[in-house]
Amino acid sequence: MVQKGELIAEKDKIVNNETYQKLESLRKVFEDEARISGNKTYVSLGQFLVVGLAMALLMVFLFYFRRNIYNNNRLLAIIYIVILGMLGVFSWAMNLKISSLYFIPYCGVPIIFRILFDTRVALNIHLLMVLITALFVPNSYDFVFLQFMSGLVAIYSIKTMVKREQFLISSLLILATYIVGHIGLVLTRNGLLSSIYWGDILPYFVSVGLTLLAYPLIYAFEKMFGIVSDLTLMELTNSNSKLLRELSLKAPGTFQHSLQVANLAEAAIYKIGGNSLLVRAGALYHDIGKILNPRYFIENQKTGVNPHEELTSEQSAQIIISHVIKGIEIAKRHKLPEVIIDFIKTHHGTTRVDYFYKECIKNNPDKLVDESLFHYPGPIPFSKETAVLMMADSVEAAARALKEPTQESISNLVDNIIQYKLDQKQFVNANITLKDISDVSTIFKNMLMSIYHVRIDYDLGKRKEPAAAK
Repeated sequence: MVQKGELIAEKDKIVNNETYQKLESLRKVFEDEARISGNKTYVSLGQFLVVGLAMALLMVFLFYFRRNIYNNNRLLAIIYIVILGMLGVFSWAMNLKISSLYFIPYCGVPIIFRILFDTRVALNIHLLMVLITALFVPNSYDFVFLQFMSGLVAIYSIKTMVKREQFLISSLLILATYIVGHIGLVLTRNGLLSSIYWGDILPYFVSVGLTLLAYPLIYAFEKMFGIVSDLTLMELTNSNSKLLRELSLKAPGTFQHSLQVANLAEAAIYKIGGNSLLVRAGALYHDIGKILNPRYFIENQKTGVNPHEELTSEQSAQIIISHVIKGIEIAKRHKLPEVIIDFIKTHHGTTRVDYFYKECIKNNPDKLVDESLFHYPGPIPFSKETAVLMMADSVEAAARALKEPTQESISNLVDNIIQYKLDQKQFVNANITLKDISDVSTIFKNMLMSIYHVRIDYDLGKRKEPAAAK
């Protein structure tokens, strides 16, 4: 019992057990009264309105800026499960009256959404989550500041997931953010180093440790809802995977071609923007259909014997075209994700197998040739990544056929191939601009000249000589 106006503690006086008990009692009363007061029905109504407003704004964001998520019930289900799960954990912790709400791993939410979706989705959801939970905690400014700052660090530290070690690095950066932010807030309030109680930092260690549980949760969501994260793509790009090892053994020339295409496409996507990990994975698997008949493709013909000499032009064209259809079948049998299969389907689009088409016309001048027999089934590329892969695949294959690669021959080759794809309207469904295509062309030229050790010829003859030299 503490009377009104009673002095509980004096400055520079020792706090005994009785005084400490009174201070703890005052803290609990203050937190309880700050949390809920008034009619509980109206309090529940207010909470419903606050949460409803936040969720409505989230749906508006998805509708305008992430329509692919808004129209996908599976992706929406993941978002709602994670949000409701975190709010449930928060409510449970509040009911238990745990000593610190910083034990809760809030940063697991932005990490999950960053890996499963992207930075903007993760940032929007994290901000709304922090604002919602801040209504129910004492010292809400401190809570919002620390959680928002640590969430930003969590998102930025895994901008591109290329190594598993990034999880550990991200956790350490989050912990450092918590500690620095906590010390900064305490010093701002009190201005004394002695006011920093290092025991208050313990919850941050527990929170960051629990944040590592985000990794198995991401794996579970991938399996349950059939989505692909950067972690899965990273595993697929491992050249020791079963399917890539089979490709390297049965069709080594195709495997080397796929590696070069992956390097070209990845460098181009880095330049114009896009998912570089996705395009690399797609490039490595785009030609897996050649596993079945490797000797019918020139990159695997090492003996000088060409089996196409025994076939008609139509038969040869069908074998070449079938590597797309067979590739899709192999990919599905090995349970590759649909986003990878898309690269197999689109890397030739609806283009024509020109070599055998022209050969057929030449050998049968009086015959009406069915051109449809020489066209790939498609579809044409429908994303920036699939469009870049189509260009990289054609450019790399054609560059191998150059007898004497020079700066001029490589430049003309790249320009002609890309122009041919444009003339064939292969990019009309892809979100790629002419500026992007120009940048991709430049990247390809520079990389191919480096691969084939072409020295750039500088035209010194056009430089104006100084007057003294004349």
